[in-house]
Amino acid sequence: MNLPKRYIINVVTVFAVTLFFGCESNFKEVQKINFSEFVPGSDADTVNIKYTDSGRITGVLISPKMLDYSNLDFPFTEFPKGIDVTLYDKKQKRTFIKANYAVSYKTTGIIDLQGKVRITSEAGQVLETEQLYFDQKNEWFYTERKFKLTDAKGVSFGQGIDFSKDFKVINSQRISGEIESDDDKI
Repeated sequence: MNLPKRYIINVVTVFAVTLFFGCESNFKEVQKINFSEFVPGSDADTVNIKYTDSGRITGVLISPKMLDYSNLDFPFTEFPKGIDVTLYDKKQKRTFIKANYAVSYKTTGIIDLQGKVRITSEAGQVLETEQLYFDQKNEWFYTERKFKLTDAKGVSFGQGIDFSKDFKVINSQRISGEIESDDDKI
């Protein structure tokens, strides 16, 4: 049986095209197996969370939206629409925190505050910056970003600051402004 050369080429072409499209379909299925969706384990609207220690309130967090990613290898909680937090010390003195966005990393205990971050102490000290980190374990704030610090002694500007949650200890870098000291103006 002698088949024309043209017929053999057509059969081989059809076989090759079928094989090619068949493999592409399997390749896409393999890709789907290796793809894991990045979705929160839970989400909540209008949250009001109270944190306590030995029956004493240590903090209140209010947010219009919370996404909990505790189902991931590096768990975190995201607040994409901002937060409003009140922290209480042992004498019930308050520190108020506002930010347009926040992420709380469960493993490290670090909270990343972003977008018009404003912290106000009960004594009237105000710190404003675009990004600030809070170490929950050490109750310590820090940033390398530009900031504005306002208190009864004046207004100062700088880049890079770290301080305790009650503003009692403040370490600032590259600072400028007019601040009144007990003796005279610096």
